[in-house]
Amino acid sequence: MIRESATAERALPLQAPPHARRAVGVWHRVASVVRGKPLGAISALVILALFAVAMLAPVLAPYDPYDFNLNAHGLPLRMQPPTTAFPLGTDPLGRDVLSRIIYGSRVSLIVGFASVIIGTALGTALGLLSGYLEGRIDYVIQRAVDTTMAIPGLVLALAVVAVLGQSLTNVILVIALVIAPGAARVVRGAVLVLKQQAFIDAALAMGAPTSRIIVRHVLPNVFAPILVIATVWLGNAIVIEAALSFLGLGTPPPTPTWGAMLSGEGRRNLETAPYLAIFPGIAISVVVLAFNMLGDAIRDVLDPRLRKQ
Repeated sequence: MIRESATAERALPLQAPPHARRAVGVWHRVASVVRGKPLGAISALVILALFAVAMLAPVLAPYDPYDFNLNAHGLPLRMQPPTTAFPLGTDPLGRDVLSRIIYGSRVSLIVGFASVIIGTALGTALGLLSGYLEGRIDYVIQRAVDTTMAIPGLVLALAVVAVLGQSLTNVILVIALVIAPGAARVVRGAVLVLKQQAFIDAALAMGAPTSRIIVRHVLPNVFAPILVIATVWLGNAIVIEAALSFLGLGTPPPTPTWGAMLSGEGRRNLETAPYLAIFPGIAISVVVLAFNMLGDAIRDVLDPRLRKQ
């Protein structure tokens, strides 16, 4: 009886419904990835925490990021060092630094994700057309890509923002313009390799139109490098936004951004109140490092050559 019951218990997982077995398989793969790429898993947790902070900013922020905190005499609490009431201190206008950092995470995420989505989408479209159609279209697109990539990204961003003006929308468009050429070059290389595969020849032999081949056969097979590019560029986009804000061409004040906090109060009061620059700098460094480490982990997981090592 004992042997029969033990056999029945071992057989229970096999009798589970298909969706349950698939869920167990997914969790096993996730667990194996976490064990193999612990830094990537930690980075993913940091990014999830950043999302939570940005979404719950009104709840987590102890003060309004735009309010001037006053003392009992009605005077602003300027340049207060970190205390229990103000864990990260106050700026020269009496605003709470912690609250401004928390709300600044929203700007960083909006700029990062919006610019990466637009830039990678544009770059992917150009790379698909350039790599698959080749000929004159490829020549024109690649010369435009070469011209854009010849200009340093920050210099290009500065020039475009100086022309278009200072706004959050313009910052997003500028960073997307910086991202698109590199994405187009990577996607084009992947498409040129895919064109030599047998399944593309089979689709052509069956009379499939070019648009269908690009959308149904080529695009899904270049999704992995696109995902890696997007993840890595999220950190770079945050750095570019911070650099533009540092130079006074980013999101206009009084919107709290990490780069503006560094360039404004942090730079002017670096000797007397270094915490004004240290805490925004730490926030930028941690988030950018997390996105870069996550991008490396995703690349290693999706690349079969690295997966075997």
